[in-house]
Amino acid sequence: MTIQFFSGGVDRDQLVPLGFRAGARGTHTSRTMMLEELTAVLNECPSDADRGRYAEAIIDGNCLGKTTAATRRLSNQRLGELYALDPGVPLFRVLRKVWSVDPVGRPLIALACALARDPLLAATADAVLPLSPGDELSRDSLTSALRAMVGSRLNEATLDKVVRNTASSWSQAGHLEGRTFKRRREVQPTAGSVAYGLFLAFRSGFRGEQLFSNGWTLLLDCPVLGVRELALEAKRQGLLDLRVSGDVVDISFARLDPLGSEG
Repeated sequence: MTIQFFSGGVDRDQLVPLGFRAGARGTHTSRTMMLEELTAVLNECPSDADRGRYAEAIIDGNCLGKTTAATRRLSNQRLGELYALDPGVPLFRVLRKVWSVDPVGRPLIALACALARDPLLAATADAVLPLSPGDELSRDSLTSALRAMVGSRLNEATLDKVVRNTASSWSQAGHLEGRTFKRRREVQPTAGSVAYGLFLAFRSGFRGEQLFSNGWTLLLDCPVLGVRELALEAKRQGLLDLRVSGDVVDISFARLDPLGSEG
């Protein structure tokens, strides 16, 4: 099973200004999705903070509790790679909006953004998402998924580190549990995580019924009918506008992202 995060006709280069990242490099060569650190810095900074304010909180204010200035600077860099931390970047701007209204959905919201911005993490979705609850995750499957993407660019030691880091990220998001042996578990989607998933799906080129069935919604462990129901709940919460009539899906993210130019 191949997880599709992008519609076949989409121009990936045009997605870069939105905050998506492409290529064969990623933050997971050295870090996980850093959910605890992301939570700490978003708690520290106001919702209208700019990139400089986030950097100040991490480096000068040491809101992450790091022991050295070098570690603080590196944490700022890595969090920026994964989440942008910049309201001028739509993926982060919308993340900040749903983060504030959906505390329960935060792990899934953060995972979705990290998948959009770290191709290494996205490559491992094929090894994790198709598993049924209780199935054991094979390290070989993660290694194979990554090797198919990066070829021989990463040596074995680095590849092994990426395997450990990506497995940890899927655990932080709730898809895996266990220490020595990791097993798949089912996550519980929320209206906010569905709204963010639909936003990413729309920006990734999906339209109509495909909005409810793609990689961004598959990571929520939610059937199509469940996605539609939670999308309607997101509409009731004022996160998006949605009208579904047969196969016609009319969706707008103007409430979620007033600065966006379309959708």
